[in-house]
Amino acid sequence: MTKLDKDLVVAEFTAAYKAAFGKAPQLEQKPGWFSVDGGKNIRLAELAELGASYTSTKKAAPVAAKKATAPKAASKPAKAVKAKSTGNGQSAAAMWAQRNGSAQRPPRGCR
Repeated sequence: MTKLDKDLVVAEFTAAYKAAFGKAPQLEQKPGWFSVDGGKNIRLAELAELGASYTSTKKAAPVAAKKATAPKAASKPAKAVKAKSTGNGQSAAAMWAQRNGSAQRPPRGCR
């Protein structure tokens, strides 16, 4: 695990935020935590990842626009998957009694 330089991470995050949103972020620093624009508190490593995601989205945006203009082939709709039922419509107490017999006490809520 590498040690992060707080000043360097904050400077990189600020630059990426300005490039992505066009304004400076409002960073609140608390001991060990950072809050961006009054939002959720995050750690320094998460702040570095967030800044990296802002720079990667800006580079990926023109590529995504090119992909969106390409014609798509008609895809088949996905088949619905049926859930398997194990109780065959029985209640929990009836399943318990069937599997374990009357030797054991039924679970809570079934007494």
